[in-house]
Amino acid sequence: MSASEIERTLVRLAYEIMEKNSGVDALGLVGIRRRGVPIAERLGKIITRIENAKVPVGTLDITFYRDDLSTLGPKPVVHDKEIGFDIEDKNIVLVDDVLFTGRTTRAALDALFSHGRPRRVQLCVLIDRGHREIPVEATFVGRNVQTTSNEVIEVKLTEIDEAEKVLLMEK
Repeated sequence: MSASEIERTLVRLAYEIMEKNSGVDALGLVGIRRRGVPIAERLGKIITRIENAKVPVGTLDITFYRDDLSTLGPKPVVHDKEIGFDIEDKNIVLVDDVLFTGRTTRAALDALFSHGRPRRVQLCVLIDRGHREIPVEATFVGRNVQTTSNEVIEVKLTEIDEAEKVLLMEK
């Protein structure tokens, strides 16, 4: 995907999110650290521009909720910034870049519920590449990309990588 394709996809996802949630009342976006955060921030800006109403956008660090913590390295880095708004009784949209095994989403749900009890939780991903290991399905999907086990999806975002593209690559 090129930068313009990413932007068009995010605009479409923003409209889908607003439609499924009947507007922006009680809506909150929560980006899963790392690349889910800038995607959530962009969606928040697009929705604000369309609805002329600010949507709270937060950050979720799932480091200690992962089931593969021992494989991540000796000392995981945990960031201080948390969600930043009250999620109680809100429609929360968890935002991530790629949905693969579902394990990141499972960890994000655990982390999210440690902050309160939202009314509803939905998942929004830029890319769904299949190959689930646990039963997780995204409510909002930018693109479905069929991959093999020896392929990876790389999402590059200007805010983190100083580039804007999505690549399908061999491992």
